[in-house]
Amino acid sequence: GDEPLAFRKAVQALMNFTDHESLDMGGRRVQLSAPIDMQAALDDKDVFEVRRVIRNGQLEAQPSPAWDDTVVSAQASYDPAFPTRLSNVANPAAIPVGALVSGNGVGREVYVRSRNDAAGHLFLSQPLFGATGTQVFTFRRFKYLLDFGGFAKLSQFILDSIEFQCNGQCSGIMLAPEGRVFQVRDCQFARPKDRGLTSMNRGCQDMHLERNQWLSNEQSVPVQDRRTIGFNMNANDAKIRDNQAMRFLHWGVMHGTGHLISGNHFFQGDDIQGGVRSAGLILTQPNVLTAITGNYIDNCWVEWTNEHDEAPDFGNEFSFGGLSMTNNNCTAIGAPPSFSWLVVKPHGPGHFIQGLTLSDNVFRPINGAVDRVERIDTTFADLDRGRMRNIVVEGNSFNAVGRFTANPVVIDHSENSPQSVWTVDLAGRLPFDGRARVVSGLVPQGAITTAAGSAVFAQPYVQVEQGAGGASLTLHWPEAVKGRVRVEARMDNPA
Repeated sequence: GDEPLAFRKAVQALMNFTDHESLDMGGRRVQLSAPIDMQAALDDKDVFEVRRVIRNGQLEAQPSPAWDDTVVSAQASYDPAFPTRLSNVANPAAIPVGALVSGNGVGREVYVRSRNDAAGHLFLSQPLFGATGTQVFTFRRFKYLLDFGGFAKLSQFILDSIEFQCNGQCSGIMLAPEGRVFQVRDCQFARPKDRGLTSMNRGCQDMHLERNQWLSNEQSVPVQDRRTIGFNMNANDAKIRDNQAMRFLHWGVMHGTGHLISGNHFFQGDDIQGGVRSAGLILTQPNVLTAITGNYIDNCWVEWTNEHDEAPDFGNEFSFGGLSMTNNNCTAIGAPPSFSWLVVKPHGPGHFIQGLTLSDNVFRPINGAVDRVERIDTTFADLDRGRMRNIVVEGNSFNAVGRFTANPVVIDHSENSPQSVWTVDLAGRLPFDGRARVVSGLVPQGAITTAAGSAVFAQPYVQVEQGAGGASLTLHWPEAVKGRVRVEARMDNPA
């Protein structure tokens, strides 16, 4: 029989009647040679917000030209005053909704969410950080086994124990442009050609991705040549829990706030010793209100950007903050020394960090050493180290890491010959090559003595942000003394 037609009819019955809440495929494999338009299968409505489940089966892509991408290049203009709109678009009717947008100044995972053909407008899922003016953009519409893009709104839909066998022919799931609580649990995304799951707009609000396996189609491809992405997120409050993901370019690109990311093992890398590595998770909201807890972060890093901001320079806004990264196992095999597990990448100047907890993680590279666990990517801009606030870096375990950074940092400093000014160098000990901005504690370790050996009971005064990069402190004593002190210092303002 016609298995794709039978599947469409089963979906139609599931969503048009109230006597079933789920479609159990009974472990059956359905082979597809073209995408399933889920709204067309339903036919008579484009808004559906009643809980429904499809479970226990396999959808397998067969070779077919119907899986080929639709690719259109068109000239368009961008004005940051209308941050999610392209105007003066040449032939907008030729550009499919749900297409990936690429061009100069376009961040990752920006999609066409709707269009106005008469006005020559396209409306985008995210603003563009550096595309002011007119240029030629490329629009690429991937093809998906299950395409919910025809719905206006879809909520409370669940996919449970489904194997999406993409076979390098197609992608997995396209979400509706609007909706809440879309859930994918206990599923497998096997060898998607381009994407595992795509959100073209805000149909991902409060999305749950739980206990899934994500297997890329690029297992043997060097990192720098990969292009597949597991999933993306535009809205808020995702629950990403207990997944395993293997060797994508990036596993997830996440905008929005309020995300809980826990218990996942996402690993990338390749078989090249000292080769290029890429971000596993990319957070594109600077003030992110997100917890990354208890994950296995393997041969990749968490990248924190503001690339989905039409005005990426710091302005009247919250800067980078609200991120908690705790109790993770972080490893890398054969990574270059420049590799780090947390990378902050501002796309405009003036930004700083105002709330970060990086604590109780285990950092351990294998077959090589790395310089540090955190860094700033200055491709577009640097952070303002003079405005850092509320940063806690403590309780981490470092193995084969050159710089053991902490904030606050505790360091012992000794002077073996009498000096009235002691310079305490904290370079390499403060996160993000920070400035020594605050001294929160200073205790002599034993007697402080003069050249004659007499004990001195006076306390020094401190000058902060001294030396190259402001990474040193100077202790000023009333006379020349020697001895040993323990100093606790910070690279932020904790208030």
